[in-house]
Amino acid sequence: MKVLLYTEGLKTIGKSGLGKAIKHQMKALEYEGISYTLDPKDDYDILHINTYFPKSYFFAKKVKRKGKKIVYHAHSTEEDYRDGFIFAKQTSKIFKWWLIKCYRLGDVIVTPTEYSKKLLDTYKIGKDIYAVSNGIELDFFKSDKKLGKKFRDTYGYRDSDKVIIGIGLYIERKGIVDFVELAKRLPEYKFIWFGYSPLAASTKPVKDAVNTKLDNLIFAGYVEQDMIASAMNGCDLYLFPTLEETEGIPIIEACACKTDAIIRDIPIFDGWLEDGKNVYKAKDVNEFEKKIRAFFNKEIPSVSDNSYEVAKERDLHNVGRKLHEIYDIVLKK
Repeated sequence: MKVLLYTEGLKTIGKSGLGKAIKHQMKALEYEGISYTLDPKDDYDILHINTYFPKSYFFAKKVKRKGKKIVYHAHSTEEDYRDGFIFAKQTSKIFKWWLIKCYRLGDVIVTPTEYSKKLLDTYKIGKDIYAVSNGIELDFFKSDKKLGKKFRDTYGYRDSDKVIIGIGLYIERKGIVDFVELAKRLPEYKFIWFGYSPLAASTKPVKDAVNTKLDNLIFAGYVEQDMIASAMNGCDLYLFPTLEETEGIPIIEACACKTDAIIRDIPIFDGWLEDGKNVYKAKDVNEFEKKIRAFFNKEIPSVSDNSYEVAKERDLHNVGRKLHEIYDIVLKK
């Protein structure tokens, strides 16, 4: 068995969550001993396709005509597109139509969570859909005090500083507007946001948020994964005010590093992230403010030790096994 992991524009999307998910796929297949290639000119038995851009669509059509098997990875839905970049709301229905057109080329569809599977079920694609986490590399994301010190030293934080981190592109859906509002409301705490995308494509509220100048707020831009691991270990709290996800890799990374987190109370997290058990949840900016104050005032306890089980279940060794099972199913179809 040999798999072509096909991703259009990998250099462009490499710094996004999708780029991270594709790197995880490679590692998962390596753990499982599955041969793979990134070169479309190589021989292969299964096309595992990760993108929905025009070149991807026409390549999948060409492969299908040749009789090869296709696993289409549904990383995106209309729901997580809608609150993204400028004009996303106005074009979301067209985007959904295009997604369906692409995903129907798959013999089967893989998507990161049961939540995104339920959304895709309503699209009436007519294909079997499997939920498989994008996974986490537990050898890389782990609790490590030395990494935490590296983060604080890099950004000039003292041991006594209470540091809150956020991660994501400059898009409304990631909750960056609320993150900045919380920095305004809570000047006694330090806020730092990792991630970058061109502001020209962002909505006005996001542009205004990113251009906000506060003494306790840093926009660190894109950083490599070792700094994200350091930040998860060096911060006091990870804040995930996202409005919609198909999974949300950073919260799994936080769980792997045993980092306390406050996340948005939205359906994607139901059933695996529980308020007061392995994370804390908030519905809006007022609740986020209340929970942050309660956490730092020790009115609510740390739940970070419990969160590690979430990451363990999504270890890339398990992801590799699940993908192997799906590939076997596809080859037998």
